[in-house]
Amino acid sequence: MADHRDDAPDAYLELLDQYERLTALGGAQGVLSWDQQVMMPEGGNPARSKQLSVLSGLNHDLMTDDVVADALDDLESADCTDEQAAVVREVERQHVRAERVPRDLVEEISQTSSEALQAWEEARENDDFETFAPYLEELVELKREYAEHIDPDRDPYAVLFEEYEPYIDLETAERVLGRLREELVPLVEEIQASDADLAAPFEGETFDADAQEAFSRDVLDALGYDWERGRLDTSTHPFTAGNQFDTRITTRFSEDEPLDSMMSTVHEFGHAQYNLGLPREEYGTPLGEARDLTVHESQSRLWENHVGRSTAFWERFAPTLREQFPALADATAEDLYEAANQVYPDNLIRVEADELTYHMHIVLRFEIERDLVSGDLDVADVPEVWNEKMDEYLGVRPDTDSEGCLQDIHWSHGNFGYFPTYSLGSVLAAQLYAHAAADIDDLDAKVAAGEFDALREWLGERVHRHGCRYTTPELVEEATGESYTADYFLDYAKSKFGELYDL
Repeated sequence: MADHRDDAPDAYLELLDQYERLTALGGAQGVLSWDQQVMMPEGGNPARSKQLSVLSGLNHDLMTDDVVADALDDLESADCTDEQAAVVREVERQHVRAERVPRDLVEEISQTSSEALQAWEEARENDDFETFAPYLEELVELKREYAEHIDPDRDPYAVLFEEYEPYIDLETAERVLGRLREELVPLVEEIQASDADLAAPFEGETFDADAQEAFSRDVLDALGYDWERGRLDTSTHPFTAGNQFDTRITTRFSEDEPLDSMMSTVHEFGHAQYNLGLPREEYGTPLGEARDLTVHESQSRLWENHVGRSTAFWERFAPTLREQFPALADATAEDLYEAANQVYPDNLIRVEADELTYHMHIVLRFEIERDLVSGDLDVADVPEVWNEKMDEYLGVRPDTDSEGCLQDIHWSHGNFGYFPTYSLGSVLAAQLYAHAAADIDDLDAKVAAGEFDALREWLGERVHRHGCRYTTPELVEEATGESYTADYFLDYAKSKFGELYDL
């Protein structure tokens, strides 16, 4: 395939040059943000907030510069290749949104988000929602104003949702979430009524955090994490940050709940593998960037759930786990598989939730943030509404806000519209994995043997190498030969948990 820069119009090359600057600047912001959450001393936040705010303003300046506008105008009538047209489409989408938003608002959102992060960490640690509430209220107002600048005639939440998933509309997201709620709630009720007694080898034991980290590193080694381009650290909330040359993941460790760190590590590996699998020669262009959050979350949820919660995975890692933790000396691979797939409707924490009830956690957050942005819910009422919805959807009420509305980091970043992509990504993960399993001979046997190359290569070929060449629906078609659908996920869930719980 010819390079998309070959024989390209001058305006296209000018556009690429400006976008490369944007990418470099965004990467610097990303490293500073990573450092803020992982390494920065506690007292560093006032300076860091200002640094990130200034960089956000500079990024906005570059994206709204006349160079970009003029190049896009010149390219309207140009004869572009498919790759060039994709680059123009992605830059134009970002440019149109950016030029409608004042620079000072961009800087204000960045600075407020940075300050809110520290307030959230303090509030979460001290179980004090009132510490975080003023920042949340300000961020809601700022993001509402942001959406109004972009399109005053549309639902502001729909506008914000497009920041994270621009090519699957909010109506589709609502339909998928509604279907999950409709079909998973009865399944969970059947499971609760089941007499099945699943193994629980981790119960009543404690597991050293250093040993958990050693096991996590063993798992990452086996999965194929490239340590020359990555690292593992701890943070309050697990996350992944970076690009195809430098992608870092974090996790967290609880001595009472080692499965949480194990699954978080595998989840973040999925994100990292996507970043590291993007074409290196396209760094600095949209063709070298990940295709938004539905696809990104599909990669993390695929590795976490379809690999990490499989019988084959535990056949591979049971010996390692038994060696690392004497308390599990008698645990079989089947015991560990059952433990990794226990359904706990009374679990309070999203990132610790089982594969089914997880989606009720997403529905709850989606409904709350949608009402916050629309003005139908006051920030002061968030804790009580959160607790009521937990009771309604999962039959449990948090005792503290730290276990309730303060548990997630996303609102401290002002990321309203992010949460639905977790469920959208889970749905896509099942669709992708089903096709990978059909194409790869004896995939389960390969996983059980610790051979992950074939799956990594399949995902690299079908998803990662394309960057943003395709829209989300186009990429799904390219990868699977069919349209995006929730059928695979629901069939998989009913089959897997039906067998586990003798339904």
